[in-house]
Amino acid sequence: MSPIIIKLSAELWAENRRLGLPTAELNNTDADVIIGATCQLIQEEYPGQRLIVATTNVKHLSRFIEAKQWTEIN
Repeated sequence: MSPIIIKLSAELWAENRRLGLPTAELNNTDADVIIGATCQLIQEEYPGQRLIVATTNVKHLSRFIEAKQWTEIN
C-alpha cells in the first residue's frame, strides 16, 4: 500500500475518532478508512470525475466519499 494512502487513512481515522465517529474498534484502522482515503486520492488525481463507491455500508464510507447502496446505482 502506498505511503500516501497510509498517511491519509491515518488522518481520516484520527479525525473521525476526534469527532466521536469511529468506523471500527479502538485500535483498528479498518477498510472503510483505507477505501475512503484511496477514493479521495483518486478524485484528486482526476478532477471533474465523479466517483461513487458501491457498497452495503453507506453509513461509514459516506463520511469519506460519495457512497450508495450497490443496488441503487444505475
